Amino acid sequence: MTRPATLAAALLALTLPAIVSAEDWPQHLGPRRDGSYIGNDLAPSWPNAGPKTLWKRQVGEGFAGPAIADGRLIVFHRVDDHDVVDCLDAKTGKPIWSFKYETDYRDGFGFDNGPRAVPTIVDGHVYTFGAQGTLHCIDFKSGKKVWAVDTRREYRSDKGFFGSAASPLVEGDHVILNIGGRDGHGVVAFDRKTGKLAWHATDHEAGYSSPIAATVNGQRYVFVFTREGLVALNPKDGKVVFQFRFRARMNASVNAATPLVADDLLFLSTSYRVGGKLIRIKADGYEEVWANDTSMSNHYATCVLHKGHLYGLHGRQEYDPVLRCVELKTGKVKWSAPMGAGTVTLANDRLLVMSEQGELVMAAASPDGYKRLAAASILTPTVRAYPALANGLFYARNERHIVCIDLRDGAAP
Repeated sequence: MTRPATLAAALLALTLPAIVSAEDWPQHLGPRRDGSYIGNDLAPSWPNAGPKTLWKRQVGEGFAGPAIADGRLIVFHRVDDHDVVDCLDAKTGKPIWSFKYETDYRDGFGFDNGPRAVPTIVDGHVYTFGAQGTLHCIDFKSGKKVWAVDTRREYRSDKGFFGSAASPLVEGDHVILNIGGRDGHGVVAFDRKTGKLAWHATDHEAGYSSPIAATVNGQRYVFVFTREGLVALNPKDGKVVFQFRFRARMNASVNAATPLVADDLLFLSTSYRVGGKLIRIKADGYEEVWANDTSMSNHYATCVLHKGHLYGLHGRQEYDPVLRCVELKTGKVKWSAPMGAGTVTLANDRLLVMSEQGELVMAAASPDGYKRLAAASILTPTVRAYPALANGLFYARNERHIVCIDLRDGAAP
């Protein structure tokens, strides 16, 4: 090897550890569907004026958070009497394409009439599930419809309290949803290329939690938190492996947080005097590790898990929940801090809490105590959609605007 080549190789070896890694956010709760971001491109703190806003756009109604892949952002919202799927340039907010379809959904409690479910981007397709129960597959490049299924009409699912809200799970060849259909169509799987029904299972009503998939002890599962409780299914054929009831006694209640899986453990939480439950998954079913209503009671926001500890919002949304750290295996509360309702995202060893009031808070993900590192007001109330964190950029929306905030290390204020 020549001396210049040797020098170049040495310089490359020195710079490799410093190469910034980043990742997309193509679905509900991110690439692993657990609320975590592992890119090392985020700044350790923000200037007093707050992080830089790259762009801001007006949007219609809805609680559906954005999804990002390959430099494109998908926002799913309601404009007049149409559900609209807009594809934007993720760095500039400039429109690329738009797809829309008619809807007459009306929220029975007078809340927002827009879609609730985060879109899912997989292999060149976007999957959206509207509040009225229509599942669409859209070409990610062109914005053209590939197929659609009206689940409410086809499977006679109920409207529920707040319409359909589960984010589509793409697992293998299937798109899986808890639609609450009748005659054994509580949980359904559709062929993701054609939209044809692949399998169906349970008579459970739909919850507001999104399904997840995980491999435990060499076996692949889909876990669905329905209105009745947890169902573990074989994703290939929909066979129920095990299930148990986990819901409030009162009718006016919802199950909304997504289950979390760590090795052979699964954590489940809901509000309304039910609380949290940790189970250990076994070859012949499961066993309970702990369950109580005092450790972690999630109303609608899913916890994140870091180094054996849960971080999440404990308590009902309308009663000022607290940010809390809980030891996963024991349920022991390590600390609590006033926060109010919102969502929690894990960025390596930091928490990004997006409050309903529009404040973004950065805190340490440590069981040693609550440490607030930075905060900035980035939107006006009310913020209930899940945010997205992709390639160092943070995306959040309320009922009127979506904003892109630059959290990258070295970003100008």
